[in-house]
Amino acid sequence: MIFRKKQKYARDYVSSFILGAVDGIVTTFAVVAASAGVGVSSTVVVILGIANLVADGFSMGSGAFLARQAENSNKLSRRNLKPAIVGGVTFVAFLAIGMLSLIPYMIDIASQHDLKSSNIFLSSAIITGCAFLFIGYVKGIVTRENPIVAALITFMLGATAASLAYFAGDILGALLGVSV
Repeated sequence: MIFRKKQKYARDYVSSFILGAVDGIVTTFAVVAASAGVGVSSTVVVILGIANLVADGFSMGSGAFLARQAENSNKLSRRNLKPAIVGGVTFVAFLAIGMLSLIPYMIDIASQHDLKSSNIFLSSAIITGCAFLFIGYVKGIVTRENPIVAALITFMLGATAASLAYFAGDILGALLGVSV
């Protein structure tokens, strides 16, 4: 009985987790991909990535909080979820999952070995791809969908967003004559 209640509670907030996690990893990897397209240093990637995580994560969490508050006030949903938890779950998921794509760049800075930028980017892309698969798989389990299909759909959407960001950075860098 207690397990079912906890499972239902978790299911109530899964959309907040999925929203925060997907947006966190997509937007942070978009910064990574665009930066790789232009060719900036690992330090710049980490600074831009963390700034994005904090600002966009807070914005997402605040938006989720306000949206849930409005839904509860206007009785737009049968579930009366706590806005602070909805916003908090969104924010924490955004930060935690979004941070994953920055790990290779942080390792490069910490190691002081000046690793090859294409290897760092590839490592970040692999970690990000695994994160997309994980998020989709968890979503599939919690929402009782086929977890493999949910994982693949999430991966494909994330890969598309990342590709768009990389090529935007690459093309804009070339058009604007940015070389680093």
